[in-house]
Amino acid sequence: MSAAPADPSPPARFTLPAEAVLRAREKLVLDHFRDEVRHDWDATLATFPHPHYELIAQMVVHDGDSEVRGYYHDSRVAFPDQDHELIAFRHSADAVIVEFWLLGTHRGMLGKIPPTGSKHRTRMTAYFIFDENENLVTERIYLDQLTVLKQLIAGINLRKPSGLLKLARVLRGALSTAGSKPDPRLLNTTKPNLDS
Repeated sequence: MSAAPADPSPPARFTLPAEAVLRAREKLVLDHFRDEVRHDWDATLATFPHPHYELIAQMVVHDGDSEVRGYYHDSRVAFPDQDHELIAFRHSADAVIVEFWLLGTHRGMLGKIPPTGSKHRTRMTAYFIFDENENLVTERIYLDQLTVLKQLIAGINLRKPSGLLKLARVLRGALSTAGSKPDPRLLNTTKPNLDS
C-alpha cells in the first residue's frame, strides 16, 4: 500500500507572514497614525516608498508625494484637530486592517462644504497594504460619508436664520460633489482567483 501524497502547500492568501513581519507592519502603521496626528507629514510620508491613498467613499485616489500632501493639507484645513481612536488591528497575508474612530471639529472648508463648527466621530476602516518586499504601497480607506455629514449638520442651530443659511450652503456643497467622476483606477478591478 502506497503512502498518501503530501498535501500541497496552501495558497498564499491562507498563509500569514512570520510574527516578526506582522509586528513590523503593525509598528509602521502605528507610527503612521501617530505622525498624522502630529501633522508630521515628512515622517508620515516616509512610511511609504511611494505615497498612495485610496478613498473609497469618494472614489478618489491621491498618488505621489504632492497629491498626498495636498490631501493632508485639505483634510486638516477642514478638521485641524483630526485624531483617531483605535478599535482593532487585524492582520492578513498582505495587509494590516485597522478599525478606528475618526474625530474632528469642522473648522474649515471640506471640499465645497463650508465649516459648521460641529464635531464628528465616525467609525471607519483602513487597509494598509504591503507588497512582497514588505513596503507599504497603499492606504485604502472605507467610511460612510453620510455619517460624517449628518453629524456636521446636527451641530447647526436651525432655529436661527443664519443656521438655515449655513444648512443651505452645506447641502449645496455636498450636492456639488455628487456628480464627481470616480477615479478609473478604483473601477477597474480584477476578480480574485479562488481556485488555487
